[in-house]
Amino acid sequence: MQQESLIEYGSRRVIITITAIFCALLEIVDTTIVNVALNDMRGNMGATLSEIGWVVTAYAIGNVIIVPMTSWLSQQFGRRNYFAASIIIFTVSSFLCGNATSMWELIIFRFIQGLGGGALLVTSQTIITESYPPEKRGIAQAIYGLGVIIGPTLGPPLGGFITDNYSWPYIFYINIPIGVIATLLTLQFVRSPKYGEKRSVSEIDFLGIGLLAVMVGSLQFVLERGQEDDWFNDPTITALTVTSALALFFFIWRELTYKNPIVELRVLKNGNLRVGTLLSFIMGFGLYGSTFIIPLYTQGSLGWTATQSGMLMIPAALTTAFMMPVIGTLLGKGFPQQYMVASGMFLFFVFCFWGYKIITPADTGSDAFFWMLIVRGVGMGLLFIPITTLSLSGLKGQEIGQGAAFTGMMRQLGGSFGVALITTFMARRNMMHRSDLVAKLDVNDPDVINRVNGLQHSFIAKGMDPHKALNSGYQLLDYTISKQAATLSYMDVFLYLGMLFLICVPFVLMVKAKKAPKLDPSAMH
Repeated sequence: MQQESLIEYGSRRVIITITAIFCALLEIVDTTIVNVALNDMRGNMGATLSEIGWVVTAYAIGNVIIVPMTSWLSQQFGRRNYFAASIIIFTVSSFLCGNATSMWELIIFRFIQGLGGGALLVTSQTIITESYPPEKRGIAQAIYGLGVIIGPTLGPPLGGFITDNYSWPYIFYINIPIGVIATLLTLQFVRSPKYGEKRSVSEIDFLGIGLLAVMVGSLQFVLERGQEDDWFNDPTITALTVTSALALFFFIWRELTYKNPIVELRVLKNGNLRVGTLLSFIMGFGLYGSTFIIPLYTQGSLGWTATQSGMLMIPAALTTAFMMPVIGTLLGKGFPQQYMVASGMFLFFVFCFWGYKIITPADTGSDAFFWMLIVRGVGMGLLFIPITTLSLSGLKGQEIGQGAAFTGMMRQLGGSFGVALITTFMARRNMMHRSDLVAKLDVNDPDVINRVNGLQHSFIAKGMDPHKALNSGYQLLDYTISKQAATLSYMDVFLYLGMLFLICVPFVLMVKAKKAPKLDPSAMH
């Protein structure tokens, strides 16, 4: 690859930079913009909690499948063509998502959107890096990094504003004008590097691609539907679990023995990369899991609007943005990555435990979340760059790109696992807490009798007849129990998520990190 020939100057470089940042923003905003609209989609489509989780998960699956293949696809079709095609796929599927009339239609179009979006983040970073001369690549990464941090911040409030003032399909429609402009600018200004020979069709690892897709897709279905379908008592769930395990086995065998593998697994011989890959998975689990659960709780239990839920996340994201240059400077001065990662893990535990302590069925105010989410922002800042640097610290040359693809893929996989497992876990805990609460209600208990009588009298005072008022009193009591059970389930999620991060702290401190090398920024993702 002849990088130097791709350096641009003047207005041309400005246009390429803006195009690439817009594409990265499209991808990142779309990962988080949906979260605050889930409640509206759920009501509109008549979907269950597990089904609505698929809107987030399907996009992540598409991303996870395509990310490891991005550099190979760029080489095969030329970077400009592949990048433009990805934007077109992303834009068209955005339109189709907005027009979806059923839950499964929406999920299929979100998966296709994820396939288009996966390339945008990796390729836009490489395009920016290669447009700047080596001495200015630090500036290029700072510009790109700012775009990457603004994306998750913009997503929830923008999604909330659109959902409250228009309707949820518009969160997809806003991608269309940006996508059209980005496609035209890409075809006009972006250039492809001169690659070596393309592989012939006979050399393409189609089997590897197929096994990767089957493995991820089957596993995700098991995680999402297992709870509803009674796990291994359901033949479909059992069959897909076996399919996923076999696909994983044959995928590993294929990639280790094939001459031109679609994913280079041999790079995992590096111990730091293995640890970093695992940490990326856990970070994705916490990052996506918590951004999924907080809007769901604030809207479902506290009755907040989508805009209020979105605005809640801004201070934390700005804190992470502020932390990025500080952490970059510390890493540059040789501060050990494992201490930063361990601190980030511990702060994430503090954030989760704080959440466990403050949430209530109806009266947790927005001010109660502020400092808790600031702690999350600092924790995420301490995890993001150090985990990538730790993962890649023992790699050289081409291995860096392959290693970065692994950490990116595992972060996304961790996110889709997180959302799937949290929805399953919550459904189970909800049933358990509800039956516990109902068991403690004795119809002969004077407190219960007084509560029901009080509710009956208040409904009679509003003009209801006594029999209907009594039924309404029981219904309200049932609603209160459901709300209490849901709150206890949210508390459990925060507690267990926090414990997961706390358990990781001593293991991270045991990692022997080499001094971070000067990384090729184009490999970072």
